[in-house]
Amino acid sequence: MHRSAESEETLQNRFRTDYCGQLGAQSENRIVRLGGWVHRKRDHGGLIFIDLRDHTGICQLVIQPEQQELFKSVEHLHAESVITVEGLVVKRSQDKVNYRLASGEIEVVVSSVGIESDAHPLPFPVADEVQTSEELRLKYRFIDLRREKLHENIIFRSRITAEVRSFLVERGFIEIQTPILTSSSPEGARDFLVPSRLHPGKFYALPQAPQQFKQLLMVAGFPRYFQIAPCFRDEDARADRSPGEFYQIDMEMAFIEQDDLFVILEGMFKHLTESMSKKRITQFPFPRISYKEVMNRYGSDKPDLRIPLEIQDVSELFVDSSFKVFASNTKEGSCVKALVLKGRGNESRLFYDKAEKRARELGSAGLAYIQFREEGPKGPIVKFLGEAEMGSLKTQLGLETGDVVFFGAGKWEPTCKIMGGMRNYFADLFELDRDELSFCWIVDFPMYEYNEEAKKIDFSHNPFSMPQGEMEALETMKPLDILAYQYDIVCNGIELSSGAIRNHRPDIMYRAFEIAGYTKEDVDSRFGHMIDAFRLGAPPHGGIAPGLDRLVMILRDEQNIREVIAFPMNQQAQDLMMSAPSEVFEQQLKELHLKIDLPSTSEEKR
Repeated sequence: MHRSAESEETLQNRFRTDYCGQLGAQSENRIVRLGGWVHRKRDHGGLIFIDLRDHTGICQLVIQPEQQELFKSVEHLHAESVITVEGLVVKRSQDKVNYRLASGEIEVVVSSVGIESDAHPLPFPVADEVQTSEELRLKYRFIDLRREKLHENIIFRSRITAEVRSFLVERGFIEIQTPILTSSSPEGARDFLVPSRLHPGKFYALPQAPQQFKQLLMVAGFPRYFQIAPCFRDEDARADRSPGEFYQIDMEMAFIEQDDLFVILEGMFKHLTESMSKKRITQFPFPRISYKEVMNRYGSDKPDLRIPLEIQDVSELFVDSSFKVFASNTKEGSCVKALVLKGRGNESRLFYDKAEKRARELGSAGLAYIQFREEGPKGPIVKFLGEAEMGSLKTQLGLETGDVVFFGAGKWEPTCKIMGGMRNYFADLFELDRDELSFCWIVDFPMYEYNEEAKKIDFSHNPFSMPQGEMEALETMKPLDILAYQYDIVCNGIELSSGAIRNHRPDIMYRAFEIAGYTKEDVDSRFGHMIDAFRLGAPPHGGIAPGLDRLVMILRDEQNIREVIAFPMNQQAQDLMMSAPSEVFEQQLKELHLKIDLPSTSEEKR
């Protein structure tokens, strides 16, 4: 196990003069002191070998049989005991060199041993990466963090953070810390609330993001702000989202347009990828895809561009079709979509049954398909289609014998999403390159959407974004046609961040909210402090906040975000190691003027 480490000053203290992973042939014949953990211990007929591990790697220690006192002191040591040793660095014979270790050319012949901590038997091994339940790993996270892969992930995260700081500072960004105790926001996810002792009955909230503060910093005259910001949201866990808290590379810039921000972000991701990993970026600058186009082609606003499949619109082919299921969905607002799998037309019935099951899970009533076989087209809808329609399909989609085409029909957005879900489902048929980073920008999000449940126009994304066309667009265009200066950055199907050019003008903000059904009084009561700030001289500004946890997860090729966080919670938002959340003492509740009103058993079940 070798961990690369920056060159460090040699320490001169009673515990350590050198680090295990930094010893090599150049250290021969030196007396050294080392401190670390017993990684492995082996008794070879009188000779005891100990693999000593510290933060930099492993070094082999040798305790010779004539050293009886030393023998007795280490004979019964458990793995992961902490020891300090002094000894002579000697070169190994050529046939004994361990090329897997940075220190593999040498070993240390020990002359003295200090047992600093004799470890009890462990709940799971450190030296061997055996499968261990996540519950046990999280309960004993301090032991889990000793394991090589996880240890390296945390070191890598530290290096990424340092590189981000360096990159942004060199480009004129100023690191500013914003408050952790702030006011509750009615928007977005649930807040974590903190009761105030000095103001009974009132609460602080932990910030979901420093959004308002960073905009106010632009109003305050700082040109470029950033921080590695802790954010808190009371939401459920996912593989790419940690419950409770996460960190983001929070950024905001004054006097910029969308393209200015894109240049900074693309440069930063390119620098981090090339300097910190073996991965490669597919396309640079990153492609920009409008929301409408990305939904039409990929069925998702966070597409994995590595999947070699694209959805195609075939609505026009069925305008006059006798197949009413398709014909009825060719009018405005609806669509007929197709997804072609080359060379998969002869799969077993089970293949199609599983695909249909997945489509139903995604919300479809079923999954129509046509197989193009040697004996002719087959499938549940072939009998409803005429020769002309089949010919047009083959021409438009480039279909050949051996192919299969799947269809979706219905309202535009849900149909796109179902077909996008099927595109992701079929991704397992392809060997995607895990070292390829397919970044893209999703742009031109609609400012508004129609809320079917409330029967009203609603904001579709971020209500504080600047509409494209500004006031003129709000006054002259249909609400559902207005686009916003909003953008997402996506990599390999994972959304790294949303961002926007902000609406810094109160008159435009009042009008934008009015279209969504809010009065001037509504806006003033909820966001009056922001309106007041913008009235007192606000520059055009915009920003973004890429997730640090997700970025590290991608660059380290991890499938679960908990593998790149030192002390994560489990999926139920519990810290098993610290037993949080936990009950508190009655006295603490009295000081906060709080009483606990727990739900009844029947309420809990509901």
